[in-house]
Amino acid sequence: MSDKEQTASETTDKVIEHRSHKRDRERIVGYFEILQTNPNFRWLWAGQVVSLLGDWFNIIASAILIRSLTESGLALGVLFTIRMLAPFCVAPIAGICADRFNRKHILIITDIVRGLLLIGFLFVQDENDIWLLYTLATLLFGVSGFFSPARSAILPDVTSRNELGTANALSATTWSVMLAFGAAIGGVTAGLYGVHTAFIIDGLTFFVSAILLLQIKLPNSSDSTSGIRTGSKLTTIGYMFRHPDIFFITLHKAAIALLLSSGFQVAQVEIAKSHFVIGIDGAISLGLMYCMGGVGSGIGPIVARHWTGDKDKPLRRSISLGYLIGSVGLVITAPLLSLPIVIFGGFIRSIGGGIAWVFSTQLLLQHAPNEIRGRIFGTEFALFTLMGAVATAIVGFMMDLFGVQVVLWGMTSLPIIPALLWWIWQMHHARVTSN
Repeated sequence: MSDKEQTASETTDKVIEHRSHKRDRERIVGYFEILQTNPNFRWLWAGQVVSLLGDWFNIIASAILIRSLTESGLALGVLFTIRMLAPFCVAPIAGICADRFNRKHILIITDIVRGLLLIGFLFVQDENDIWLLYTLATLLFGVSGFFSPARSAILPDVTSRNELGTANALSATTWSVMLAFGAAIGGVTAGLYGVHTAFIIDGLTFFVSAILLLQIKLPNSSDSTSGIRTGSKLTTIGYMFRHPDIFFITLHKAAIALLLSSGFQVAQVEIAKSHFVIGIDGAISLGLMYCMGGVGSGIGPIVARHWTGDKDKPLRRSISLGYLIGSVGLVITAPLLSLPIVIFGGFIRSIGGGIAWVFSTQLLLQHAPNEIRGRIFGTEFALFTLMGAVATAIVGFMMDLFGVQVVLWGMTSLPIIPALLWWIWQMHHARVTSN
């Protein structure tokens, strides 16, 4: 073989090798494959499974306890408002911590602290102890405000680029599945054995989650604050003003909380307590509603992702569709015709909300730089919790004035607003990027 032929052959081999590597990078990893081949993500995911199971035990138990002790929609709204407002207060600090400190250590420490706080819930026995429940809930959800940005920011640290979309979708689906199982089992547990048993189980799950997260081995670049020297010069607000697309993406979870999900959760408690009562104070019927909501929010993104993959444009288009599907679910629920129809309506609503939630997260994971990623997710979480607090307070107050059915009808058209605004922004964004 001549030198020219050998050079041509080597060039061809390099081209083939380059194309092969490119195909490997672009190949979407399967859900079971990532659990089998990526031990770091597997431990992170396992901790999420256990922790979320307890979370939904707590939410069901706290809501039922408040409603049974006070008989007040406003008091219930205060609980859900605390659930949102406490993380909002710590979110700016939490985002900085997620960028400056070891994200794995943040997750473990917050799990341990939350497990210890759950012990205090056992001392809430009557209406005079409601202040204690509110105080503990404030501390619990405040600590959770450190957990969530770190959990979102660590995902690219433990996955490769072609695993990221799969990891995000699987994490979101796990949240939904554990909502389904946790809410259903939590409702049955609270309905049959009382709310304090549910609190005990919740506390134990946090300790088990911490043990699982200890097994994660972060890469050296993620184990320290490498890259933060550059990132420290960046402010989140300044970065978002210079990158408005990132800013608008961070608004989606706030829109979901305000217009589609948080107020609806308060309404579900009233529906279970006053309209379709199964179990003590409707605990089982509430668990069933939360259960099917979790199933819907898990199915929606998984099915839609077969069409979108991890491609930017389909992900963006599907977000508006998600809001519209959520609106349809609210229309089905509002008449309160029967418990099966209410559950089905909640299922459809959660399909739409799940699509908008997961795909907006995926866009941030793909576009937010590592050195400021924690602060971006912290800002997103702060906006989400603030709008969730506003929604739960308003819905709790409005239910006392007008009843749950009127409130539900008023909610039916709200998700159309972010769907329309996002569609308008996408038209503008497409024109700007094409020039």
